[in-house]
Amino acid sequence: MKKTLIKSYAKVNLSLNVLRKEKNGLHKIQSVVSFLNFHDEIYIQRINKKKHIIKFIGPFSKNINKKNTISKLLNILDKKNFLKKKYKIHVKKNVPQQSGLGGGSMNAAFLLEYFLKKKIIQLSKKEIFNICNQIGSDVFLGLDRKNSILLNKKKIKKYNVKMAFFALLVKPKTGCSTKEIYRRVKYFSNNRIKISSKIFKIQFLKYAKNDLEAPAFKLYPILGKLKIFLSNINQVKFVRMTGSGSTIVAYFSNKKSAIIGLKIIKKKFKNHWSIVSKTI
Repeated sequence: MKKTLIKSYAKVNLSLNVLRKEKNGLHKIQSVVSFLNFHDEIYIQRINKKKHIIKFIGPFSKNINKKNTISKLLNILDKKNFLKKKYKIHVKKNVPQQSGLGGGSMNAAFLLEYFLKKKIIQLSKKEIFNICNQIGSDVFLGLDRKNSILLNKKKIKKYNVKMAFFALLVKPKTGCSTKEIYRRVKYFSNNRIKISSKIFKIQFLKYAKNDLEAPAFKLYPILGKLKIFLSNINQVKFVRMTGSGSTIVAYFSNKKSAIIGLKIIKKKFKNHWSIVSKTI
């Protein structure tokens, strides 16, 4: 079997509302989600072996646990006898870890989507959701690369709307602890997301927010400083932390302004990771 490339796109939370804390200790959130034209590269090839082979390479492959999202997915599929063959999977990690860009979750999501589209496995919607939930709470977001509104754990609305935002992403070397950030959430949002494609328009997004920013900025002051700095760059439309961090994203309507912003960031924050991408 020839080697096939699967593009595992990074996701961004354009907004994130924390509504309440559930009895099980987890938080109920709603979020507006989009994807960037920036991705990990998953190379997959069927092999005649008794075990799958998984290898991570690339700039952000260091210290990835042997029990990762891809190994979890393959183990689940094997235990249920859904996969009849074994695979060699090499992942080039271009998306930083602990960045709020969903790198690991999207790896599992896009690999599962590949198996489904190629009809290597055939699953019901319930089976697909259960598998995603066993791997990570946001895995199912990546099963269909569309702009989405996450309403709760089991309900997501997807839209065929396109946004032409150029995104300037900046991440310090420090990653964020999602657990610690959620633990420090003190205030909950009263605003529920309205189910409408209009939510992806700049008129809404520039006034939206990420409720995790307040606790994240207290834990990691550099993130707050980054947001303030990015907000003062010329032509920026809005700036927001994605997920629980640690990436801060500045959104522009044109590529030229984003590139100028990138040059400013690289000069001011030389030790930070930064790139320009585009919403898709």
